[in-house]
Amino acid sequence: TLVLNYKKVEQMCTGAAYCQMLHMLWPEKVPLKKVKFDAKLEHAYIDNWKVLQEAFKRLHIEKDVPIQRLVKGRFQDNFEFLQWFYKFFTINDSGDHDSYDAVAQRGGAGNAPAVSRSPVKRAPVKKTVAAPAAVSNIKKSGSNQNNAEVKKLQGEVAELSAAIEGLEKERDFYFSKLRDIEVICQEKEGDELYTEFIAGIIEILYATEEGFGPAEDEVAGEPEIEDDEQEEY
Repeated sequence: TLVLNYKKVEQMCTGAAYCQMLHMLWPEKVPLKKVKFDAKLEHAYIDNWKVLQEAFKRLHIEKDVPIQRLVKGRFQDNFEFLQWFYKFFTINDSGDHDSYDAVAQRGGAGNAPAVSRSPVKRAPVKKTVAAPAAVSNIKKSGSNQNNAEVKKLQGEVAELSAAIEGLEKERDFYFSKLRDIEVICQEKEGDELYTEFIAGIIEILYATEEGFGPAEDEVAGEPEIEDDEQEEY
């Protein structure tokens, strides 16, 4: 529905898409004019995330936004936040977005196709009395183009949802294997014969690496905010 032509999860690091999706749910809570859809640098990304963060505050949504990690564009960080937002959006979405023109709402910014915006540019023709029939054709053409875009984007959303579901299943599969290994190690912890061997496995299991960590599964609808848990700038 956003007509942003994103190809990879990492492109969500700008924060712009999240701002507009939240705007779709609560237009009065997100100042979309402050969002930089053509941002190319990290400092501009941070500005976008701050807009989202402030909107969360106004909506009393308790969610820690790791801005400094997200703007780096790493897959793992952005995928985890995308997972959370997808669940959050699905819970709060009414599904009634037929009249929402994403390109017009953001003033044509972003990678929107020129064809889809042409009816908006010609809108002043409706004020002239010269050719009412032509005006009618423009309205029909714009409607057809919007319907085609909606169907195309619905397909893209379905593909993204399927990809996320597949990745979640793969993650859960490997996690269950690691959990089985952990249980076996815990059962053998008191056995002196395996002490060093078990300690080595446990060390590998609990090792962490920058940019990777456990996903946050909790989905907040409208809980109260705790200011000290938010990352401020």
